[in-house]
Amino acid sequence: MKFRLILDKSKDEEVVATVHGRTELTDKIEALVMAYEKTDRIVAYTEDDMRILKLSEIECITVVNGKTCAIDCNAEKYRLKQRLYELEEMLPSSFIRINKSSFANENRLKEFSAAFSGGVDAVFKCGYREYVSRRCFAAIKRRYE
Repeated sequence: MKFRLILDKSKDEEVVATVHGRTELTDKIEALVMAYEKTDRIVAYTEDDMRILKLSEIECITVVNGKTCAIDCNAEKYRLKQRLYELEEMLPSSFIRINKSSFANENRLKEFSAAFSGGVDAVFKCGYREYVSRRCFAAIKRRYE
């Protein structure tokens, strides 16, 4: 394993790691970088108040009735102000796309379950279920091979 540190004040700060696969070490490095950048939290809203959610507490981010929502580990829904494409840029790699309008935190996934209709559902630890599109399921399978 090699380590390189390049100091260049003219460029944006970036951490790049080239690895053969995800390991406990890569997860720790990602968590450390995200915590340093203070991007491990997101502002979420309920009907009455505002709450700061840790990204590790979020099980799924999905669009419900045209509004972006986050489902936390207690299966509570919170509204987010960002659009999915904005969130996609800031989410850590532990969030994977499961359909056109949803991201799943793979650390909070319990299982993939075959639905009666022939599709596949992502089942989260809190009990929340979300449909997985065939295209995204194929990409997820390739990710774990």
